[in-house]
Amino acid sequence: MDARLNLFGNAVGGKFLRYINSAGKVVADSTLPAATQELVKIRASQINGCGFCTDMHTKDATHAGETAIRLNMVAAWREATVFTDAERAALELAEQGTRIADAAGGVSDEAWANAARYYDEDQLAALVVLIGLINTYNRVNVIVRQPAGDYQPGQFG
Repeated sequence: MDARLNLFGNAVGGKFLRYINSAGKVVADSTLPAATQELVKIRASQINGCGFCTDMHTKDATHAGETAIRLNMVAAWREATVFTDAERAALELAEQGTRIADAAGGVSDEAWANAARYYDEDQLAALVVLIGLINTYNRVNVIVRQPAGDYQPGQFG
């Protein structure tokens, strides 16, 4: 299976990806815990049906030391006991921020207040832009049907 378009080999697509990768570095360098970042990216990618991003972020998380149990439970995080309250708040915010079209009011005040209990203002900013960023990556990859399964941790530097 091949992608419909090689975004990296296209001048416009490549330039865009370099810009959003730079934005991703801002989040990666923030004080938002790295494990939380990966969990959020995995959950949004699952919701959006982005196999490429799900593959990438589960492999990156595994490479960083995340356990198989926690990775296997991301889709069912509400029923899982393996996540901290802070991670659960981030996952809820990620779900509501990803499913904006499904929710009449967007992100609820309750989800926001719960996240604000665990994350400071800079971490909340990182969480918000991370949710927006991973949704952008998901949509781009789903549109071009980027194949999944061959990603190697660190492949994109």
